[in-house]
Amino acid sequence: MAASKTKSFIRARLKTRQIALLVHLDDERSVLRAAEVAGMTQPAASKILRELEEALEVPLFERHARGVVPTWYGEILVRHARSILSELSHAQDEISALKSGRSGQASIGTVLSPGTDLIPMAIGLLKQGNPEMQITVDLNHSTALIEKLLQGDLDMVVGRILDAQGAEELQFEPLADERHALIAGAQHPLAGRRNLHLEDLTDQSWILPTTGSVLRNSLVARFLARGLPVPGNVVETSSMPVITSLLRTTNMVVVLPETAVQSYCQAGLLTVLIKDVGVDIGLFGIVTRRRFKLSPGAQVLLAALREAASRLYPAAPTE
Repeated sequence: MAASKTKSFIRARLKTRQIALLVHLDDERSVLRAAEVAGMTQPAASKILRELEEALEVPLFERHARGVVPTWYGEILVRHARSILSELSHAQDEISALKSGRSGQASIGTVLSPGTDLIPMAIGLLKQGNPEMQITVDLNHSTALIEKLLQGDLDMVVGRILDAQGAEELQFEPLADERHALIAGAQHPLAGRRNLHLEDLTDQSWILPTTGSVLRNSLVARFLARGLPVPGNVVETSSMPVITSLLRTTNMVVVLPETAVQSYCQAGLLTVLIKDVGVDIGLFGIVTRRRFKLSPGAQVLLAALREAASRLYPAAPTE
């Protein structure tokens, strides 16, 4: 009965102004500042928040001397509020695109390896029949991309679902696994050496992704499993321009999918020291929001993405 009442309230009475206020409260953590951003008085903002909590029969924000903090109930509502506002913004952008003669738009997030081959191929296929379509590509780690997807800032992601939070709202189509190679500059003293192993490289200067990333954790686990010390001479970065520049100008090494630097290797600027270092970070795939209808432009992009994937990964793995 309570669930039915809540659903009825959300469908019938939740207004855009209230939705926006929830997001501002989460951003500002202050009723006064949120009210100012929303263009209303503090008493009006407090009244709206109180009415929402009374209607839903749960506390949405905890009040403290220094401001407000969302409760678990509030975090859920804020997440969906962000998605609603994002969808309204996308709708406005799509209408503007059609009015200006463009045939639609779509946004996709991707992790590094498919961002170097799968995504460019998919966009190339799409552009053959939809040259005016606007595509936005966001290259990042899976966790950040999935958060943007759940908030409605992306139409789809090529990556991994690493966090259980929000996973029930996602659809996952597995595509492939990534083999990670050990890469160095062509001038590295060990370039050209055969049968190298991690044991031969523990004293090298390493470029590693930030602490807490799935690749960093998997690589550390690989070192420990083989009884090796974790590298101590380290530069932390995930920026490809910084990584490739460091590799070309120093004797540092890095673990990356070989496809991510294939052009540099073909040009003789970088080299592969170890083809597969044996780290396992799981399958990547196409991630979309479950029970959410994609825009026409996003549907075209998804079809192109699947076509490109069928060419690059003809025997796509299953979970």
